[in-house]
Amino acid sequence: NKLRSVLTMLGIIIGVGAVIALISVGQGFESYITEQFAGLGTNLLFVVPGQLEGGGPHSSRSGRSAQPLTMDDAEALGDVFQVPDVAAVAPAYSRSGLIVHGNRDTYSTVDGITPAYAIVRNFKVVEGEFISDSDVVGRARVALLGSRAAERLFPDEPPFSIIGQVIKINDVPFRVKGILEEKGSSGGPAGDEDNTILIPVSTAQSRLYSAAVVRGSYQVSVIYAQVVSEDLMDEAADQIADVMRDQHRITFRDEDDFTVINQADLIAVFGDITAIFTTVLGSIAGISLVVGGIGIMNIMLVSVTERTREIGLRKAIGAKRSDILAQFLIEAIVLSVIGGAIGIVLGVIGSIAIGKVADMNTIVTPGAVLLATGFSIGVGLFFGIYPATRAARLSPIDALRYE
Repeated sequence: NKLRSVLTMLGIIIGVGAVIALISVGQGFESYITEQFAGLGTNLLFVVPGQLEGGGPHSSRSGRSAQPLTMDDAEALGDVFQVPDVAAVAPAYSRSGLIVHGNRDTYSTVDGITPAYAIVRNFKVVEGEFISDSDVVGRARVALLGSRAAERLFPDEPPFSIIGQVIKINDVPFRVKGILEEKGSSGGPAGDEDNTILIPVSTAQSRLYSAAVVRGSYQVSVIYAQVVSEDLMDEAADQIADVMRDQHRITFRDEDDFTVINQADLIAVFGDITAIFTTVLGSIAGISLVVGGIGIMNIMLVSVTERTREIGLRKAIGAKRSDILAQFLIEAIVLSVIGGAIGIVLGVIGSIAIGKVADMNTIVTPGAVLLATGFSIGVGLFFGIYPATRAARLSPIDALRYE
């Protein structure tokens, strides 16, 4: 019965297709997160205020209140005698703001930075110049525009014509000094780096925003530290922690009021999260496979009932119980495998469609295909055992009498 066979396979098709599609979405998201972190650099350390539970090797777990980071902290971390394994240090004071030019506006992240930010965060200027030391010392009202921010504010102008024009950040006028190279990131751990505005850190702290003054020094949001070599990450983290404890006058009895975050730690944490996410999605889709297996069992039971006389006749001419068992098991497995194959094709097509709609890369791995194939065979075998066993146990005499 072709229609019955198609209906029997429908649950398997939907289940396998859903497993393939959802796992591919989960793995695509994991790959996206990893790429975003890799774009920040593999030898980057972050120093953030407060104690982040599980945030890294120097994360604290006591009730000590967080102390803000300051420019003095960043200056101390730049001392090669105290922190020899750090090549460059870049503090940042981050806020958000409304950026306006003419009748166009956009909300962007506004980062107050120093010239070292270009090295540490791998920012390049395609037009104009990067922020200089003199800009920081003079608290200059100059700004660098991310590629997306520039496109939104100056949609019809080439980059060279934007240089020197005036924009307003929270109603404060700034001269455009440069256009940043496109990063290609639309979010992730670093935010939308193409929609960012960079200004001198001193300007952000004193002329645009009112940054707190802590221990005689302006507050910063985060301190980035570029390590000399990826192999020295742990040593550099220890050196940074020692300097920060000295800066914040933390005794050996006290817990840290800051966290040194290793990029590898962040990648591992996000990897665990996305792995759980993928597993949950796959498990939800797997439920439909179980439902499909129950459908196979029910249809096979109906088939056994309808073919009772056939079973009796085969037994009467010498067929063994194992022959009948194998026949019905093979039928159940074949239905599952065909349904699984169709489901794999539809799952791949579905994952591509999801990627197009969501504007993300979905990844269909051989492992996911093998998992779905093995699951479909297992479902056919498991749910086909009972009908096959029932058929094999039929008495040939009773079966031949069946009407």
